[in-house]
Amino acid sequence: MNHFLFGMADFLSRPPGFYFVILAMVVSTALVPFGLTGVVTYALSVAAIVITSVVLIQGYRDTAAIHAKLDEIIVSLRETRNGVVGLEHEQPEHIEAAVEQLEAEANGQTRASRETIS
Repeated sequence: MNHFLFGMADFLSRPPGFYFVILAMVVSTALVPFGLTGVVTYALSVAAIVITSVVLIQGYRDTAAIHAKLDEIIVSLRETRNGVVGLEHEQPEHIEAAVEQLEAEANGQTRASRETIS
């Protein structure tokens, strides 16, 4: 099922999928004068749900890919700590605490490098 959903998301997120959606909307609009307003409303509602799902699936894929790439960079750099790898899977409170700690350390390093230069 995932393969089908990812395939549909991939198709609908590219120009041919966009043209398909436009064509479906034109056909739905053409059916209104024939008294099929209920069918058109239903079809457009389903289309809106599918498009929203496509956006969510594509967002998930993009975010997962970015996290994988960032994790690779973190692991490949010897000076970094690997404690932040997989942080996206933690509870929001843990993420917030880790971000605050990293920002505090970054501010401390910035001050130290300024003092060294002066």
